[in-house]
Amino acid sequence: MIKIIIFGLTLCIAAMTANAQSQVPYAELNNGLKMPRFGIGTFNVPGDSLMADAITFALKNGYRHIDTAHAYRIERGVGQGMKDSGVPREDIWLTSKIWPTEYGEGKTLKAIDEMLERLGVDYIDLLYV
Repeated sequence: MIKIIIFGLTLCIAAMTANAQSQVPYAELNNGLKMPRFGIGTFNVPGDSLMADAITFALKNGYRHIDTAHAYRIERGVGQGMKDSGVPREDIWLTSKIWPTEYGEGKTLKAIDEMLERLGVDYIDLLYV
C-alpha cells in the first residue's frame, strides 16, 4: 500500500511539473497576497521521512504550496523537506489546520506555537480553524 501511495504521488507530481516552474498559476486573495493554486497535500503519508522526501521533490520541481495539518502527524517531515529543497521559505505558501480541541482562549495560540516549532518555520501563510 505504501508503494502505491508513493508511486501515485510521484506520478501526480511528475505530470504537473513539466511546465510548473515557469507557469505556476496564482489566486490573488482579498488582502493582495498571491497563493499558488496547485500544491502538494500531505494527508495519509506514512511518516516524516517519506514526507520530507515528497516535499523536497515537489518543491524542487516547481510546487510552491504545501497543505498540511497537525492531525496528519507529519509536520516535522514537512519542515525538513522544505529545508532540504533549498527553496527560500518566502517562496513557499504553507497552509495548515489546527484540531478543534485546540480552539479557544489559552489553547489556540499555544497550539500555533507548537505547530511552528514542529514545522521549524517562523510563520504559516494560511491557517484553517
